[in-house]
Amino acid sequence: MSSSHALKIRLAPWALLSVSAAWGMAFVVMKDAIERQSVNNFLFTRFSLAVIVMIALKPSVIKKFNRELLLPASYAGIFLGLGYIFQTLGLARTGAAITGFVTGLYVVFTPLLASYFLKEKLTKLIWGCVFVATVGLGLLSIRGFSVGFGEMLVLASAFFFGAHIIALGKWSSGRDVYAMTVVQLAVCALLSGIASIPEGYSAPPDSGVWAVVIFTAVICTAVAFVVQTWSQAHMTTTKVAVILTMEVVFAAIFAFIFGGERLTIQATLGGLMVLTAMFVIVLTENSSSENK
Repeated sequence: MSSSHALKIRLAPWALLSVSAAWGMAFVVMKDAIERQSVNNFLFTRFSLAVIVMIALKPSVIKKFNRELLLPASYAGIFLGLGYIFQTLGLARTGAAITGFVTGLYVVFTPLLASYFLKEKLTKLIWGCVFVATVGLGLLSIRGFSVGFGEMLVLASAFFFGAHIIALGKWSSGRDVYAMTVVQLAVCALLSGIASIPEGYSAPPDSGVWAVVIFTAVICTAVAFVVQTWSQAHMTTTKVAVILTMEVVFAAIFAFIFGGERLTIQATLGGLMVLTAMFVIVLTENSSSENK
């Protein structure tokens, strides 16, 4: 293995952790914005703006749109878009905390899908990390739980988010990362636009909502998905899923710092469990790369 490739493998988990931090912050800044604009309209504006910004910054990316890239990137975008839509539908019918927990169950779906479709061999240590992360998510999120239609919709979103991770694991390597991201986000914009048709489209109502749209479009969407697509070319899908569960931990931390929410002993314990699982995964990843 070349030193350059080994460095990328060591950096990938930490790059992915920065994506989790950005998404955790998005939970906090979006809270007020989606009370003033419908969620589907918000998502459509967010994804559309992300695509426009990415193409404006690098117009030459359009030349990379060939059949070999468009098809896999579109399939990945469909999984991602459906994940957001089902999550949104579920969020309207159940609590935000439960939505966060059930969405985080992609950490369970991902290794199952990876084992079946990618033939990834999962060690007892990896399964242990998945279990610890899942229990930690529960402690972070659950304040009473009942299974209804809303929870089932969010569970469907977890499946699609897991499928998106698998799709990137299978197709991101060897393809242009920037072009892959643009196509995925364009498909997400299309799907969220279709989902918003029944209610009609309305632009962000004020500068505050526009500021949130711009932040989430550029940092939490364009930059974040470029980083995720790049990272997945150098990591196994199950390890990606465990690291991304840190999104819920960061959301809790930022809500405590900026949103004035209380951080209970239960939530702290849950966050430490997810953090422990993530660090074990990262150390395992780095150790395995050094031994190759």
